[in-house]
Amino acid sequence: MSKPTVAIVGRPNVGKSTLFNRLTGGRTAIVEGEPNITRDRLYGNVEWQNYKFNIIDTGGIVPRDDDLIKNKIKLQAEIAMEEADLILFVVDAREGLTSIDQEIAQMLYRTNTEIILIVNKVEDFSRQAEISWDFYSLGFGEPILISAEHGKNTGEMLELVVEKLPEEVVEDEEDQKINVAIVGKPNVGKSSLVNFLVGNERMIVSDIPGTTRDAIDTIIEKDNTVFNLIDTAGLRRKSRVKENVEYYSNLRAIRAMERADAVLMMIDATEGVSEQDKKIVGYAHDDGKAIVIAVNKWDLVEKDNKTMTRYTDDLYHNLKFLNYVPITYISALTGERIEEMLSLVEHVVDQTNMRIKTGILNEVLNEAMLLREPPSRKGKRLKLYYASQVGVKPPNFVFFVNDPKLMHFAYQRYLENVIRKAFGFVGSPIKFKLKQRS
Repeated sequence: MSKPTVAIVGRPNVGKSTLFNRLTGGRTAIVEGEPNITRDRLYGNVEWQNYKFNIIDTGGIVPRDDDLIKNKIKLQAEIAMEEADLILFVVDAREGLTSIDQEIAQMLYRTNTEIILIVNKVEDFSRQAEISWDFYSLGFGEPILISAEHGKNTGEMLELVVEKLPEEVVEDEEDQKINVAIVGKPNVGKSSLVNFLVGNERMIVSDIPGTTRDAIDTIIEKDNTVFNLIDTAGLRRKSRVKENVEYYSNLRAIRAMERADAVLMMIDATEGVSEQDKKIVGYAHDDGKAIVIAVNKWDLVEKDNKTMTRYTDDLYHNLKFLNYVPITYISALTGERIEEMLSLVEHVVDQTNMRIKTGILNEVLNEAMLLREPPSRKGKRLKLYYASQVGVKPPNFVFFVNDPKLMHFAYQRYLENVIRKAFGFVGSPIKFKLKQRS
């Protein structure tokens, strides 16, 4: 299931990136007092009162400007607006209404997308009526006044956003198919793999990178298990994305991963792991998806009896954050280990849905703490009272402790490794949450 998408747009330096960082809870977007700092679209995830949606930060729009960079920024914003279910149009309370705001409003009228007008940088909320007056002329109804920098009124804004976004779609419980997003760089062999599984040319296969533009679903069945294969457009480095349609392909690939039960990350055996591979599979890891790595074109690699071992060691070295993910070596051309790959996909989906009883979990953790004492700081030692699994897809654990600040990253990693050794969770990220208990 794809999450709804909200785009933040407006002229330069009105605080779009500050609002993006405020909503996503991070500092993904660079925030400076100069216009046009944000050039490419940035994607983030927002959760408000158990409702989740994507959010896109765009560069400042200057509608009539011959500057090449500014025109590209405008193009990026237009694409974001086209993809969005809702648009946050941000203006500046300090500078008031400008001619550029009015020109952007004209652009927004043509989108046929619902608009919420956001007046940012409000310092005195007792002057709401006075501040709002000029902005009513933009034609988007009553504006929402906020201070993104200080977080003032952003909760009220989010309530309105959630109210206007489409309701989440509940999937049919009887639908037992496994949704698998096949991702990777262009020309890694994604469409060739699907064609081999289907037995015919379901998709156009060529040696031109980026032939597949959209995410395409294909149903296959193996040993009474139904797989829905989602072949995505090859994700490219931003510097190589020139056509508008390829901008859409990147977002569609991310959305395909969001609605997948598992992600099949394909890597070209003849090229090894690239920075782009790390970014692609990073999307899946951050979103908590079960993952299998398939090294394709293995038939083209010269081998000895240690080639696979060396290649595996190199993969885990370059993808340190994925040491829990299984690796298989395939050839989409010859069909080598394709059945093993599907079995792995089915296995990691089972693992990400697994639940551990609280009693058994705490027995394992208590033994782990006897073998390796919890960390301490300034004479105060971490105490773990008990833990419980509170969710699946991915597995979520809550640890009740005396002071969350005493939990060192290395010790949390140690506990994660203990849990994996005891219970598995192969191919699935594990999420931890610390709660203080007096």
